[in-house]
Order: sequence, then structure tokens, then C-alpha cells
Amino acid sequence: MNRTQKEKIKKVLLKKREEIVEQMKQMRKNGSLGKSQKDISGDLSGYSIHMADAATDNFDREMQYGYATAEQKLLYEIDAALLRLKEKSFGKCQSCGRNIKINRLLAVPYAKFCVKCQEEEDKKKAGMV
Repeated sequence: MNRTQKEKIKKVLLKKREEIVEQMKQMRKNGSLGKSQKDISGDLSGYSIHMADAATDNFDREMQYGYATAEQKLLYEIDAALLRLKEKSFGKCQSCGRNIKINRLLAVPYAKFCVKCQEEEDKKKAGMV
């Protein structure tokens, strides 16, 4: 992989990182993360919240937590890829040590495995190996 390709991938990683950070800020600002049931509903009265409303709110909150968790994992992967770029180990499969094809890195710039090794990792995670 040449220097121009690495710079292009670095720009893509930094842009994606910025987008994720902004999405997470918006989620904290507008969403229900970190807020109590009473804060979410806006109900200041002493009456309890209807069970169906509470269930819907809980479902929405769980969805936001799931999304935030996935985004946090992606952010970690991006940061790890940026570190590999800095340390000059970017583009090498962390399993077999071979070069990861440029087309894969352009599609998934934070990839740490070649396609073959990624398939093996996926099989392990699925309990197939």
C-alpha cells in the first residue's frame, strides 16, 4: 500500500470517527440515555406512568443503549486502526501477517484481518469451529 492510499484511508477513518462522536453527542443531548423515567416522560405529577408507556420508553432506551454500544465498539476499532497507521503496522492481517488487500481496506478501513482470516474469526464467534 502506498502513502497516498494510506492518507486516503486515514481521512476516511477520521471523518467516520468525527461522525460517530457527533452522533453520540446528539444521542446524549436528545435521547433518553442517562435520564430517569420521570425526566423522559416530562410528567411532574405524582401519578404513576402507565405500564404500556413505561414499556415503550424502556424499549426505546434499550435500543439507544444498544446503538451506543455498537457505535462505541466501532469508535474503538477506528482508534485502533489509526494507531496501526501511526505505528506502521496498518494493512497487515493480525492473524496470518499477510497484507490485507487494498479493496478490503477501502471498504472496511478499520479491518484487522484479511478476508480468509476474518471468515475464520466469524466461524469461531458463531461457534462453528
